[in-house]
Amino acid sequence: MTLDGGRCATLIVVPDTSPPPFVEWSSFPFEGELRVKTLDEPVSVEPPRKGENQADCSKCQTPDDAYIWVNENWRVRSMDRPSGLPMVLILESRSHLDLGDLPNMLAAELGVMTVRLERAVRSLDGVARVHVNRWGDGAAHLHLWFMARPYGRLQLRGTFLTLWDEILPAIPEGLWRENLALIAAWLAEFGGEPLAKPPRIDWKAPSSFGQLIETVDVAAEVEPDPEPAPDSDPAPASDPMTAPEASDPVTDPRASDPVTAPEAAVPAPAPEAGDPRPQTASADRH
Repeated sequence: MTLDGGRCATLIVVPDTSPPPFVEWSSFPFEGELRVKTLDEPVSVEPPRKGENQADCSKCQTPDDAYIWVNENWRVRSMDRPSGLPMVLILESRSHLDLGDLPNMLAAELGVMTVRLERAVRSLDGVARVHVNRWGDGAAHLHLWFMARPYGRLQLRGTFLTLWDEILPAIPEGLWRENLALIAAWLAEFGGEPLAKPPRIDWKAPSSFGQLIETVDVAAEVEPDPEPAPDSDPAPASDPMTAPEASDPVTDPRASDPVTAPEAAVPAPAPEAGDPRPQTASADRH
């Protein structure tokens, strides 16, 4: 049979059954020859799930610092590493309860938390939809999955998104951690404690910047003064006829009179034209 895009998948089915229609869906992630497993005989008693006994529940034993956000009734955690989807999160109840065991107040809060977390994940760049799933066959402790579908990836729509998450190459870890911090901060706007931190940015200034400033300063200090014009005859500084009048701070009576002494702001000397030295502090660098 032919899939969308011209790819083919051959499905070998058990006798007296017809091929399931999903093999022709564009979202079906496989092509080539496939074989359907034969169903096992049903068991009379199902085995216990993980954590049926609260004392053995790994979720109850996990500390808060393993989660990205917590409050008094709910906790949100991620996988231990990025996967193929932009975001995969799990919402857990803090109490050791399953879905059908929730009292009315926690059941109402679950609805609010589901909508709130869906909005937080959907607020990330590049996310089109958020799939919310609950299976409950593996662990007894209540947990809901939130899986983000990338925008524009129409082939990932539908029920096979969980398979595509493990097929696609993992997203960059830096982007993944940044998204975790954004979701934690988004949830914290309504209370609780955000525990996911954004990745540390390793700022590195150019290695030659300090040398460049030092070279310019040295060049400015050793630059010779311009020679006077041949026709100019500057007056000596000691000439009483040309030297400016200056008040003597010892003999001037105003200097010791706090009432009559004028307050004079001493302006900083203006830079000369062509002065190559920077006039701003290095601390202004961003």
